[in-house]
Parts: sequence; C-alpha cells; structure tokens
Amino acid sequence: MGMLVDYEWCTGCHTCEMACAVELSHRNFPEGHCGVKVHEEGIYQIGEDRWTDIFVPVFTDLCDQCAQRLAEGAKEPSCVKHCQARVLAYGPVEELAARLAAKPKQVLYCLEG
Repeated sequence: MGMLVDYEWCTGCHTCEMACAVELSHRNFPEGHCGVKVHEEGIYQIGEDRWTDIFVPVFTDLCDQCAQRLAEGAKEPSCVKHCQARVLAYGPVEELAARLAAKPKQVLYCLEG
C-alpha cells in the first residue's frame, strides 16, 4: 500500500499531523513526533511577480497506516480522512503510481504493510 501526496495544493494546515497524533495517541510517541510531519520548503520567488510556498507531508517510520483503524473497517487512514485540502490518497501502489504519472507536483510513498 502507498500514500500519494499532491503537494501542489497542500496548504500546510498540519491537520494530517493532528489526526495522526490523536488516532495513535495510545502509542506514546516521543513529544513532537507522529506518523506524518509536514515539511515546509519556504517562500521563494518563482517569477517576476510570483512567489510560492511549498508544503509536503512526509510519512515517518512511526506511520502504521492506521492499522487498527483499517482493521475495524475504516476505508482510509485518519490523515487522509481529515485532510482539509484533500491532497492525500491511500491505496495500492500500482493504482497510485498511475495517478502519479498523470500530474506533476506529487510524491508517492510506498508504505510497509
């Protein structure tokens, strides 16, 4: 299984981080750590009058793809369900790879399962 991130539209709201921390609060992560962290590239100029600020959710080794949640019948991990910008997609790597090929500014994480 994998996670596809459309970072072109990620707003850096950190909802994925909060959803993970709440979902897996029983795992006693070290303070400030969870299964996903939002990385901010920073604001920079990309044209005479154009600026950008890129955010990319990065999945850490602490991510277990919400194994308990999925075992209980949920269709997607908590971070995907709660993503306000709908930039996260979870599913078979082959299906996500096909979507990746169709659009730039995405990243595919192959998660252990």
